[in-house]
Amino acid sequence: MIRSDDAGRPLVRVVAAMVERDGRYLLTQRRSTAVLPLLWEFPGGKVERGETDADALRREVRHRLTIELTVGAMVSSVRHAYEFYDLELHLYECWLEADTILVPHTVNALAWARSGEFDQYAFTPADERSMALLLGLVEERASKPRVAR
Repeated sequence: MIRSDDAGRPLVRVVAAMVERDGRYLLTQRRSTAVLPLLWEFPGGKVERGETDADALRREVRHRLTIELTVGAMVSSVRHAYEFYDLELHLYECWLEADTILVPHTVNALAWARSGEFDQYAFTPADERSMALLLGLVEERASKPRVAR
């Protein structure tokens, strides 16, 4: 969803999925023809007018990777000022069925990476800020005893 912020700059609301499997996180690489070409990010996209964050996230991930996911709680929210607009990125914890086959439909590539490997990927600026928050969350979770769901 695009609206204006207090300064009158366009403000774009974007949602992204944090999908973890066996200690690795799902990343997608933007196409060479996209804005911020070939940079890596958590999969997701823009929220359209009248959509909830969860609906937008399911639609965008379905379009990009031809999969269905379950959307959980918001993990982080960051705001980043690009040259011509501001972006609000809301990262949600999400899950895939164990046997889900990922197909990079409208992305250049996909990868599963451990948090310690994130520095090997060139991320979009907003996703870099989310990564910093995620690394803190991962470290916090690792220090706590795990409880079965």
